[in-house]
Parts: sequence; structure tokens; C-alpha cells
Amino acid sequence: MAEDYKLSDDDKIIQEAKKDFERCEEWEATFQKRFIEDIKFANADSDNMWQWGDTASQVRIDLQKPCLTINKTRQHNLQISNDAKQNKPGVNIRPVGGDATYDAAQVFEGIVRHIEYQSNAEQAYDRASVFQVQGGIGYWRVVTDYVSDESFDQEIYIRPIKDMLSVYIDPDINETDGSDARFGFIFEDVPRKTFEADYPDYADIGNATVGNASDAWMTKDHVRVAEYYQRTQKKDTLVSFVVPMPYQEAGQQIIVRKSKMTADQKAIFELVKDDKENTHTRHIVANEIMWYKIAGNQIIDRRPWLGKYIPIVRVIGEETIIEGKMDRKGHTRAMKDPQRMFNYWSSEATAQVAFQTQSPYIAPAAAIEGRETEWGSANVKTASVLTYNSLDEDGKPIAPPTRVQPPVMATAYVQGMQLCENQLMMASGQYQSQFGQNENATSGKAINERQRQGDNATYHFIDGLAVGIRYTGKIFIDLIPKVYDTDRVIRILAKDGTESQIQIKPDAATAYQQAPAPDDGGQDKAKQTVAAIFNPTVGQYEVESDIGPGYATRRQEGFNAMTQIAAQNPEFMKVGGDLLWKSADFPLADELAERWARTIPPAIMGTGPTPGEEQAQGQIKQMQDAIVKLQQELTDKQQEIDIKGYDATSKRLSALGNSGPAISPEQIQPIVHQIIMQMLSGGSPEQPQGQPQPQGQTDQQPPQQSPMGQPMPDAGLQPDAQQPQGMM
Repeated sequence: MAEDYKLSDDDKIIQEAKKDFERCEEWEATFQKRFIEDIKFANADSDNMWQWGDTASQVRIDLQKPCLTINKTRQHNLQISNDAKQNKPGVNIRPVGGDATYDAAQVFEGIVRHIEYQSNAEQAYDRASVFQVQGGIGYWRVVTDYVSDESFDQEIYIRPIKDMLSVYIDPDINETDGSDARFGFIFEDVPRKTFEADYPDYADIGNATVGNASDAWMTKDHVRVAEYYQRTQKKDTLVSFVVPMPYQEAGQQIIVRKSKMTADQKAIFELVKDDKENTHTRHIVANEIMWYKIAGNQIIDRRPWLGKYIPIVRVIGEETIIEGKMDRKGHTRAMKDPQRMFNYWSSEATAQVAFQTQSPYIAPAAAIEGRETEWGSANVKTASVLTYNSLDEDGKPIAPPTRVQPPVMATAYVQGMQLCENQLMMASGQYQSQFGQNENATSGKAINERQRQGDNATYHFIDGLAVGIRYTGKIFIDLIPKVYDTDRVIRILAKDGTESQIQIKPDAATAYQQAPAPDDGGQDKAKQTVAAIFNPTVGQYEVESDIGPGYATRRQEGFNAMTQIAAQNPEFMKVGGDLLWKSADFPLADELAERWARTIPPAIMGTGPTPGEEQAQGQIKQMQDAIVKLQQELTDKQQEIDIKGYDATSKRLSALGNSGPAISPEQIQPIVHQIIMQMLSGGSPEQPQGQPQPQGQTDQQPPQQSPMGQPMPDAGLQPDAQQPQGMM
């Protein structure tokens, strides 16, 4: 313990880092040797001879035998890694609670795609996947950096790792993705001259070691520069309480860590901490991560890491721990022996044929006498005619020269190579149909079944990549609220690649809301382009990773499928032709889709009524037509009644004029005036019962009657209120 008190804080950190590093070196030692061998074997060719080994190749060279490399392993590996490039897992985010919404989760996904796009993350994913398949493991990392030299805003980036053997992660992890790691390293042994040029302020770093730690960090020619992530656990208290009156947020429940309470929250908590019904506390352990850059025996940089996960993502092929020893392997390991056998049989078959003599001619000496030069070059020159002596000196016929049987490759070599090909397929689980070759399976169903067998045999590599991408999504969900912690407008990407802008607003009341229309008369262009307001601190989310083809691949598959449907059913183009052209990827396809859409009925496009609505509209039209017909019949009936009324009035006036005393124009004028007014108002000359009383009359004063019993017009319209005698 006395020694610990003498060490500075930095010395303690360095000592702990080097002890962790030694543990990792011991844990990874066996695997790293095999990893190098597997990577070299997978990338062997006729120049580097990595599939033969130094001893075997030297023996054959000494015997002057060919040493061929027919690298079939490479194609088997590419079949997996190229398939992963086309069917790369994607990060899907789901809301799980705490006011999280589906729309906010879609924005989270858009930010993740934005990070992947600006980081060129596909290269990092693809590189890690290649090493995962070839050697058993691959890595990438997540970093944060400032947007520019003129800004304090930070962005999140995915970065590839050049050397997969330059990464160490805590050997005691239990999670496959390594999310529970307590420490991690990314290191490089830098030549001393390069180190002095890159870090001139630390060019005088000595060779002294710290305590009893490793002595390999500083050598005469190299300086080890290591990024060291260290997770520590800090005790804290989680507090839940309800804001009392008369505070503005009265009734609101607050859940917060005691270490992150604001001054106001602390004051309120002191008031309600004895309220056992509404106030609760529990002890928790929070993770804090520090990042150090250690050069040799000195810490040259440090800062807290914002997230709670160590941002090193690993992609595993196969990992086993047997009797306390760890081993990892990719797709190469199982194919080594079949590949070596294939190389050996190919080389032996070539040597056997090459060492045989060429097919010579057998001829009597007399047959070629005088023509030795012509026949001596018959195997190296192409002659249209070879002449020979057909008769000897005695005039007897001479047999013509004959060619011996050409060299023949031994059947054992041919069968050996065929056997090796089968063994390669059995070891890899990948068969000829997956490489575009014909085999006994001729039907589409049989070929698909064989294809599926191969996919199943190698699916664990695609699943390992999905685990890594899912862990990357977890890192993003943790980092995004902490990095995007100021008001800003950022660009996000949809799955189809379309871009939109959202406003990050950490103090917004909800996780997601549509952006209001700008109230500046359209002057601020930035406000006009913002689609939504997003608060990443509201709600809880989880990550899924879906494995399947990328959007461009799915679009092409959709176009092919719809093309086949249209070829078999021409009616398809009448209902879905616009969709077919939308999925096409040639120039002007979108314009063609818009034009085609104009030929499709609105009901099918979803812009017109549905068949049920059309039926209802037809019924309503029939009812309207029936009502119009009834109204017309009522109008005709009323007109008939009016005509009869006018006719009766005319007859009464005529009878009155013929039988009674003479009526003056002044006396008949009110009657005529009343009839005209009733005609203008749509009434009948004979007032039906129940009609309103004439204007100016009340219930106490019955309407005046004309001599014919008709109501008198309004008094104001009467030329003379006094009726002539004889009309009473």
C-alpha cells in the first residue's frame, strides 16, 4: 500500500491500463496467431504462396515441381461478404415509453442514417465484415468531433479501424456485442521518429516504466500510443417526487438522479422528502467512461466520454471458449485442408502431364532420310504437309511415320480434384448453385432449396454483423440526446434516401411536433424547410436491426416482380402501372409514372370514392330525384288549385256584376289588388285555412271581409277605408 501512496493519479491510471493490456494480450495470443494465418490463407495467390507454407513450397521447388495456388477459398468468402454488402442490416428504432412516439422514433432513425451517410459508414461496415468472414472478427468505432473550426456544436461519426489486431476489449464481457465491457484499447506501435514528428511536445518521453507494469510500451525504435477507455461505476440515488402547490408544475411527477438535480428540484425535494406516499428513492450505480491517450509512460490527452458504452463495436464470426482458452474463427478455417488438397492434386496433375514426353512420330529411318530437318521440327512448327520416302532403294514400300498416343492425365488426379471441390462445398455449406453453376438440381424449387441451405450454413456471419450494427444503434440512442443538446437544424435521411430538415429543440415539451408555418412572411428560408421539431431527451427507445436487401435492391426486385405480373396480366397496368414506373431506375421514370397515374381511375388511386361510397351516392341520387319529382307534382297540383281558384273568383265577379247593383272601379280595386298581391307572393286567390292573418290585423280584430267573403288587403293599401253603402 505504501507504494500506491507514492504513485500520482496519472501513474495509477497508467499502471492499471498496462495491467489490463497484459491480460488482453494473454487472452488473445493464441487467436491472433491463427487470425494472421487465416487472413493470409484467404488472400493467397501464386506469388505469395500463403496456402503452401514455407516448408512445403521449398520441397517442391527443390524437386522442380510446380507449386500451384488455385484459390477457391476466396470465392467462398466473397459469397458471404458480398451478400452482406447487398443485404446490410439496418438500424430500426422503436418507442418503448416515457412519452416516446412513433414519429420521434422515425426522426431518430433519420438521424442515424444521416450519421451513417456523413461518416461513409458502409466502408467501415464492409471492412469489418470482410475480416469477420476471413479471420473471425472485425471492428469499427464511434467518435464525436466538432462540426467545424467555427462551431462548438459536435457531430457523431463512425470510423473504420485499419488493423483489427490493434483492438483489445475486456476479456470478461458476457454480452456478445461487448456492451458490458469495462475497458477497451485501440493502439499502435509508432516508430519513434514518426512519434516525435506527430507529437513534438512529447518527443523527450523516456524509457522509464511505471511500477511493475509492462516494459514493452517504450523501446528504442517504437513508442506505443494507446487510446484507453475506462469505465468506472459511481454510486447515486434515483429520486421520484410530486411537485406540490403552489409551484407552477404542481402535480407533475419528477424522476431524476440526485447528482443531476437542479437547484429548484433540490429545494422542492427538501420540502417533500418526508412525503412517504409520493416520494421514493433508491440507490443506483451509474457508469462513467473516461478516455485517455497514453504514449509510452505518459498520459498526453484525456476527456470524459459522453456515452455510457465503450464506443468500440466488434463483429464476431464464431467465438468459443474451451478449457479457459478462447478461439475465434471465420469462414476460412474449415476450408484450409480441402483447399490444400486441391492445390496439391492440381500441381501433381500438371507435373505428371508436363513431365511426359510430347507425342513424337515413329518412323523408319529410310522414310525420313533426307528430310530430318522437316520432321525434327514437326512438334514445334505447324506444317500443312509432311512428306516422307514411300519406297526404299529396292522399290519396296516403306510404312509411313505414325504418332504415338499423347500424354494422358492420370484418372486419380482428376478424381482427386473433384473430391476436393466436393469437400470444399461440404466444409463451407455453399454449393454450385450459389456460384451460378448448373448441377443436378434443375427445377427452380430445387435450386432455391440448395440456395437456402447455403444461406443457412453461413447465416451466423450476417447475424454477427447485425449484432454489431444493433450495438451501434444503442450507442447512438445514448449519445444523440447528449451531443445534440443545443438548438440547431440538422438534415435527416429517409429509407429511400430523400432528405428533410428537422429542428433539434431540447426544451420542447414533446418528443415530436410538426413545425408551425413561419410568421415572417416567408422571409426566413431555413424556417420554411424545417419539417418538424424534435426533442431527443423525451422518451425511451430501443433498437432493432432488420436484415434484408437495401432500399435500392428492394426497389429493383419490386420492379422485376411487377414487370412479370404485367407480362402475365395486362390488366395490371390499368391499376398499378404508375407504381411499376416509380420502382424503375432509368431516366425519366418518375415523369412517366406521373403521366401514367392520370390514366388510372380516381377510385383506384385512392383520390375518388370507394365502391361502397359510389353505391351510397347512387342511392342518395335516386332519393334526390324522387324528392324533385314529388316537389314537381306538388307544384303542378298547387298550380291546378290556383287556376281553379282564379276561375272561381272570375265567375263570382262576373255573377256579381250581372245580378247585383253596379260596382264602381273604386270598390273593385281592393279586390283586384289583393288577388295580384297573392299571385306575387305565391298564394291562391282563396286563402286556405291556417294561413297567417293579413298584415295589420290581430286576434282581437278579425280581418275585414270583402263583399265576396275574401279578406281585405292591408289597410295601408286601401284607397278609402269607408265602404260604399249597399256593400254591407
